[in-house]
Amino acid sequence: MQNEPNFVRRRRITSAVVTRRYGNIAVLWTPKNEHKTNPNKPNLLDTRHLILHTVRLLQDAKIMSRDKLKTAMLGLKDGGESLLSIAAQSQYFDIVAVAEKETELAQETAKLYGCAAFDDYRQFVIQNELDCVLAAAGMYSCEQHLRAAIKKKFNVFKLKPLARNFEEASELVRLAKVEGVNLSIAVPLRFGEMFAQLKSTLDKSAVEQISLVTIVSEYRKEHRPAWHNDPKSAGGGVLLREGYEIIDLLVRTFGVPEQVYSLVTNIASDRQQRHALTEDSAVVTMKYGSDLCVNLVVTRAPGPQSDSENIRCFGKEKVLILTRDKMRIESRAGEKLKQKRLSYDENEAVKESLENFALSILEPQENTLLCSGQEQLKNMAVIEAAYLSSRTGMPEQPRRILAIEEIEPKLFWAAGK
Repeated sequence: MQNEPNFVRRRRITSAVVTRRYGNIAVLWTPKNEHKTNPNKPNLLDTRHLILHTVRLLQDAKIMSRDKLKTAMLGLKDGGESLLSIAAQSQYFDIVAVAEKETELAQETAKLYGCAAFDDYRQFVIQNELDCVLAAAGMYSCEQHLRAAIKKKFNVFKLKPLARNFEEASELVRLAKVEGVNLSIAVPLRFGEMFAQLKSTLDKSAVEQISLVTIVSEYRKEHRPAWHNDPKSAGGGVLLREGYEIIDLLVRTFGVPEQVYSLVTNIASDRQQRHALTEDSAVVTMKYGSDLCVNLVVTRAPGPQSDSENIRCFGKEKVLILTRDKMRIESRAGEKLKQKRLSYDENEAVKESLENFALSILEPQENTLLCSGQEQLKNMAVIEAAYLSSRTGMPEQPRRILAIEEIEPKLFWAAGK
């Protein structure tokens, strides 16, 4: 019919445009030219379907035509193998090398992923030209090599924590800024429903006038590397390592506290030995003005793998209770008002974090880097203040630590550190 829209011709034109721009990609959808009561009226519904399908096709083609990030893994233990597996399954990363001081593990992993193997971190940095490095090795073993990688313009995605202490963290962040590369820290809880639910509940004022937040976090693991107990190698214990994500959640939700007071201890039986090991338990009280107080308890112990956080936010009339798998709102009298099941998959959360990191490199105008090293300095300042307080027995101010970093920059790269 003369007035019937020519869908076949439109489909061919669309296919030709896609082919010119993205290669030989076929349009697999054919619009239906159904019977209409008015043959002179175009089938606008099918036209919209064709447009939507074309947009999706162009988006998929854009992803398919994009070059993957040339990526290497630094350290395979302490979560490195899991991170590598997640990255290898992503459409954004091309794994070209792995580095691990244990030669046999490096070679076996390299064979599995069809890439180069290194057991010397220095040569790993020297011999590769990369878009990004995924880092799981402890800072005690790779700090200088990580700085060398940043100087070669390698973007860095690192497992928590950012560093062993605030000074080391600020040096890394400053160097990344000078070299113009992205430095991101994996904080999986940031991408979980617990964080989203906490923020949503507070934004909607579902629990009003919160005056007290209590958090009890317990972490169990069958085996921890010996260096995790060494203050020099690890920088800190449960507060820095296992408690890092919950501190990130607090800082992202409530901001940097005015004051921090902390007590730390460990399970060593000998008093002298206790002072030579990192802490296994910590109690941290954070003051936010005169209206809000946060009390955080973190503890770790040997045992079957188990991570749990129990958050309670006490409002004027209601209490918000959050865990990784449940949100509950009660009255102050204990009556259940609302309950919702939550889900949390750490691997999926790490995948989201990795993809955000990749897209912030590939399409920086459209994708803001989350969990950047710069914003993670706030977490490190709170942790630094907590450790300082445990030594002085006095409340400490994280903002003073942040201010020192801003006022007195240490141009360590000029000194050849």
